Amino acid sequence: MIAKQPRPKKCKNPACGMSFPPRRLGQAVCSPACGLAIKDVNQDKAKKAIAQRVRRELKVRKEKLKSRADYIREAQIEFNTYIRLRDKDEPCICCGSYGPGEDWLTGGKWDAGHFLGRGAYPELRFDEDNCHKQLKSCNGGSGKYAAKGRTVAQGYRERLIQKIGQERVDRLEGPHEARRYTIEELKGIKALYRAKAKQLKEAA
Repeated sequence: MIAKQPRPKKCKNPACGMSFPPRRLGQAVCSPACGLAIKDVNQDKAKKAIAQRVRRELKVRKEKLKSRADYIREAQIEFNTYIRLRDKDEPCICCGSYGPGEDWLTGGKWDAGHFLGRGAYPELRFDEDNCHKQLKSCNGGSGKYAAKGRTVAQGYRERLIQKIGQERVDRLEGPHEARRYTIEELKGIKALYRAKAKQLKEAA
């Protein structure tokens, strides 16, 4: 009985590509010369695969070490980025200024400033009505562009009513149930506002 001949294969060396009958299982090239030619390519692929696996494992380990505060911080970063993009063409919610001469500030001159603070009102930290683009100087309490005799908080409230209406401001100032976000909820908030920010960037 005549032994069945192996099916011809195409040499994996891009510079060759010739068809050849493999002599052994898993043979990828037609000759030792072609094997040497792609040796470095295969080594690079192996190194990249190992590096990717190490990065995945490191990411998993980091996730396990994260505290709830870490998840809150990450979600807050994405939320704040979205707020600044949403309000990018608007002036400061407190003073109505665009902050001339403040571009030198570290991290830029704009914050995502909360009307009711995150410390006293943690349940409103991710409420879009409660957060608007604000000059760092106003968010820090100086109110350098505020009208004489008017505090930053007063300016914020007055302009917030103009922007979203009295009814929505009343809702913010009304009673709220205490809220303790779970880690899964915080992951969801982070993903949501990253996606919303991406949409605004793509639409710009």
